Amino acid sequence: MAISVFGLFTIGIGPSSSHSIGPMRAARRFVERMRAAGVLHECAEVEVRLYGSLALTGKGHGTDKAVMLGLEGASPEKINCDEVEPRVAEIRSNGHLQLSGGPAIVWDEARHLLFLRKERLPQHPNGMRFTARDSAGSEILKYTCFSIGGGFVVDEDAASADQLSPHEHALPFPYKSGDDVLRMASASGLSLSEMTLANERCWRSDAETRAGLLERWHVMQACVDRGCRQTGILPGGLKVRRRAPELFERLTKHFVGGATTPVAANPLLSPPYQGGERVAGDPLAALDWVDLFALAVSEENAAGGRVVTAPTNGAAGIIPAVLHYYWRFAPRASEDGIVRFLLTAGAIGILYKLNASISGAEVGCQGEVGVACSMAAAALTEVLGGSVRQVEMAAEIGMEHNLGLTCDPIGGLVQVPCIERCAMAAVKAINASRMALRSDGTHRVSLDRVIRTMRETGRDMLTKYKETSRGGLAVAVTEC
Repeated sequence: MAISVFGLFTIGIGPSSSHSIGPMRAARRFVERMRAAGVLHECAEVEVRLYGSLALTGKGHGTDKAVMLGLEGASPEKINCDEVEPRVAEIRSNGHLQLSGGPAIVWDEARHLLFLRKERLPQHPNGMRFTARDSAGSEILKYTCFSIGGGFVVDEDAASADQLSPHEHALPFPYKSGDDVLRMASASGLSLSEMTLANERCWRSDAETRAGLLERWHVMQACVDRGCRQTGILPGGLKVRRRAPELFERLTKHFVGGATTPVAANPLLSPPYQGGERVAGDPLAALDWVDLFALAVSEENAAGGRVVTAPTNGAAGIIPAVLHYYWRFAPRASEDGIVRFLLTAGAIGILYKLNASISGAEVGCQGEVGVACSMAAAALTEVLGGSVRQVEMAAEIGMEHNLGLTCDPIGGLVQVPCIERCAMAAVKAINASRMALRSDGTHRVSLDRVIRTMRETGRDMLTKYKETSRGGLAVAVTEC
């Protein structure tokens, strides 16, 4: 299997890559299968069965809305986030759903969208089964698939997914482990981002790769900007108040070095940091900005806004926060550095995808926040001048101190502890990078070993701690 970095960085909507983006893609794919089989216009009814984690936390994660919109042909990359709620309300009000390019069908959620909370398919905890029937009630097509994290969807009978597919040509640098990365870098003299860019040429030109990665950076910037300006309470019933706008206001009211002029009105979209935006007397002021960036993205994700999976939605605040830290506070930050950052981060994410998991429902939050922290730490290390060995070390540190991290969202919502967790992990990634940069890259535990340990820890973790809202904080809060 050859995986492009664009499989790790997809543009979509919140709140969950596995529970909203994946199901939307799966529903859309099911309609496309009906069309390919020539039975789309015979369809009078669609039944969707959700299993495992999708059933347990799907309503809080927007799975119901994603399925409906996917059946109507919506895609995570192109859907207008502001039109989601009105369209879902309309479907529920009139009791009909318009299949993409096909007939309108009766839609009764209680009968057609089943959350099977006590059932689980053996292949993966995020299982879905779609069944289409004609007007006589006869089955005309059935489709079973799995949302395996990061928006990837895998069919029951074939490992085919939107961004996960075998490539007919051998990659020039077919690394599948951290050891492979170190060996190939030593032999070629190339950095991890340079090797990854060479691999991406199997899919597209360098110019197209650069443009695609910068597009994702611009989406991250827009997400931070919107998250700093949208006030109010997040949806879902927990009554979580958005904190990013207030923090943004406080930070932009600070004075530069004791002068009488405030920080620029919109520092989020201005050129890279040139040395003048520190708060006098506070050596850790930059961390306040990192917290802001992470909170802004995570709150936008929780509200169903447009985000970049990095590598998942639940962890989507980490890489943008560290990228903004690089952009705002690294003296030689540039768009070339942004591209190298995302190539390096994507390469590390691919190693986790190949050898473990990025699904919270499969291995807990160590597979989401832990992986994102590892990716960000490695990427920051490269763009700040680290060697490949230091990059590998930073990635290892980023995961080592997230091992065993559970996925226990309160109320099945991607809010508590998810939002703050992204801010904490972004800071941890920066620290991991600094530790690696101030060493010679020699360390006792390899990246491969920590990836293997993460996978084994996830396997041993009790199911209730893996995105079910049946353990950890999810239970502790309700018990109080």
